[in-house]
Amino acid sequence: MMKNVYSVGQVNTYIKNMFAQDFMLQRISVKGEVSNCKYHTSGHIYFTLKDSVGTISAVMFAGSRRGLKFTMKEGDKVIVTGSVEVYERDGKYQLYAREIELDGAGNLYLKFEALKRELEEMGMFAPEYKKPIPKFAMRIGIVTAPTGAAIQDIRNIAKRRNPYVELILYPALVQGDGAVPSIINGIRALDAHGVDVMIVGRGGGSIEDLWAFNEEEVARAIFECETPVISAVGHETDTTIADYVADLRAPTPSAAAELAVFDYYLVKEQMTSMEGHMRRLLRQKMEAARMRLAHAQTKLRYLSPENKLRENRKYAADLEERATMRMTQLLEQKRHQLALLSGQLEGMSPVKKLSQGYSYVSNENGYAVTDALHVEKGDILDIRLLHGALKTEVIEVLNDNKQ
Repeated sequence: MMKNVYSVGQVNTYIKNMFAQDFMLQRISVKGEVSNCKYHTSGHIYFTLKDSVGTISAVMFAGSRRGLKFTMKEGDKVIVTGSVEVYERDGKYQLYAREIELDGAGNLYLKFEALKRELEEMGMFAPEYKKPIPKFAMRIGIVTAPTGAAIQDIRNIAKRRNPYVELILYPALVQGDGAVPSIINGIRALDAHGVDVMIVGRGGGSIEDLWAFNEEEVARAIFECETPVISAVGHETDTTIADYVADLRAPTPSAAAELAVFDYYLVKEQMTSMEGHMRRLLRQKMEAARMRLAHAQTKLRYLSPENKLRENRKYAADLEERATMRMTQLLEQKRHQLALLSGQLEGMSPVKKLSQGYSYVSNENGYAVTDALHVEKGDILDIRLLHGALKTEVIEVLNDNKQ
């Protein structure tokens, strides 16, 4: 009986075709631990993927390196997505990787960083989009689980700080299946309800437990919310995408309550202090106003038209009195001068001389004759007496020097 005999190449080709026809092997994801990881100078990465029961050789060619978002190293827990094929030359099968991602928390961290970069580039973390948190909110919406430490902490702190504030709880799923739509519905419902500020969050947990607050849909719901949102997810060291998008990040739900609920008693004390301060200021201002009014009244009395008229009348009277006194003095002075001049004039008066027996002698030309030397015998002279005049002819001239 003749039996079929095949070459090694034929067998390898046959097996390769069998692998190629298996749809599942053309796109398969395999998880395991990386070992024997080597980065070749050509850009290819050769490594072995292993678990507790076996190993499989794997390679990522340089052209697929964009499917690797981190630097892979020995011991990494990864999920490799690609195809399982036979290498005909060696007759060995291996995993040809197209995408490699970290398994578990490491993978979630990469997703977190990728989404963070994407949303940041879109401007969803920009400060100009942050809405201010109202200082005196009276209606506070809370999106969190109805049970657990978060809501209890918020209630206790709100009661201690302000018993008059209204808390409105939207009981939401905060982890697991359905958490994302539940949180989104809670944000939108409270936003439509018209609260003053909203707290969105939950207590602490692993990155897997908090992952709902790292989803893009939740981030967009917070960004689009008209109401100011305070994120309060996990503990102080936990950070989620919701923290970056929210208008204010609180390290814990308790801290969020402290930020959202104003201290009624402290505000009351401050208002009482301000009232006292305002009363003191008012009294000071009223006293200052009274002083200004008194000063204005004094100034008005001093500058009033009536006072001016009174002062002007007094000034006019003083001027009149001084003018009268000056006129009297001038008249008296002139009278005295007139008396002196009158006495002098009287002493020099020809009439007075004539009344004393003297006479005024003039020649025919009207010139006064004061010296006998100017008169000759036969001259006609006029002699003016006190009463009347004489016209005479000189009979003889008697000269003092001849005597």
